Amino acid sequence: MKVFCTQRDLDRALSIVDKAISPNNTLPVLNNILLKAEGKRLYFSATNLEIAISCNIDADVRGEGAITVPAKLISNYISLLNDEKVELSIVEGMSLAVNSSSSSTKIKCISADEFPLIPKIEKAKEYKVKMDDLHEAINETTFAASMNTSRPVLSGVLLDYDKDGMKLVTTDSYRLAEKKLKLSAGKEDVSCIIPAKTMIELGKVITKSGEKEVKIMISDNQILFTSGGVEMISRLIEGKFPDYKKIIPTEHKSVLEVNVEDLSLVLKRVSLFARENNNSVKLSATNDGKLLISSEETKVGEEKAELLIKIEGENNKISLNAQYLLDVLTYISADKIKILINDKVSPALIKPVKGDDYIYIIMPLKV
Repeated sequence: MKVFCTQRDLDRALSIVDKAISPNNTLPVLNNILLKAEGKRLYFSATNLEIAISCNIDADVRGEGAITVPAKLISNYISLLNDEKVELSIVEGMSLAVNSSSSSTKIKCISADEFPLIPKIEKAKEYKVKMDDLHEAINETTFAASMNTSRPVLSGVLLDYDKDGMKLVTTDSYRLAEKKLKLSAGKEDVSCIIPAKTMIELGKVITKSGEKEVKIMISDNQILFTSGGVEMISRLIEGKFPDYKKIIPTEHKSVLEVNVEDLSLVLKRVSLFARENNNSVKLSATNDGKLLISSEETKVGEEKAELLIKIEGENNKISLNAQYLLDVLTYISADKIKILINDKVSPALIKPVKGDDYIYIIMPLKV
């Protein structure tokens, strides 16, 4: 193998595929990135056996071939080179020579024959969505997935398509996020559960593709995302997602309209004292347009803060987990939100003031 390419292209490609490298791999070759020179392109692949990421760049290929190179070492080394032409070549059997005008190095590698085969998607349903829309949906939902793998379906993201369109849904049984997406192509009904970790990495990768659309292909046990020359394939989680629609509140007695930044600042202060009490904060809304946010008195003290709000309906109060509320304020793309409350034992529903494509539900705590 002998290839010439630019440092910028090489650095970008390595930064994309190394998202599939896990720190706890038991197989040494899984810590490596597969480089394959073929035709007029240099191909990159990495996998942790749950997800695989591939991409390619233009290259001056003077000798075809393939080798796997340690991901961390090659990524760090290339990032420290100047933006100039780089030569990659296999020397002395299993070493990769990296030469530029100002430096030269040799990196010990593993044979490409030991690299696992990247699976192919067959008999798949196909959809297309705008990259910006998918990226926003990932940000607004994945944080609500469970970190506990004892119930695998809760550690995933439900991708559900029916006559109403495509939705991404996550829940850890204490809160739930749902985001609706408009598709530019694809009409077949589908429902599958994607690991939340896959979606988080996808969110980092698709923004580097330079494309405006993402193609999604779904088979029985795998899903493939393609954007530009970037591909990410992942296994799907087996199991049945909870019937979450049953817990979406259909009634409310009070609607509070509040500025996201103002509420976030107050909650951060109150939560300093609420940590001693399972992050419990009380929200009390009154008809004179005021929202009192307070913590119980704990070992470190207590805090009460007041916000001016718009309110429709009656006086109301509810206790919520401060961190769950802060999470949605961090990731929601809206400047203002509505908080819909029925009573102190019913879930609170949060949605943007403008638009109806996103909802977030938090289960109440005992007052």
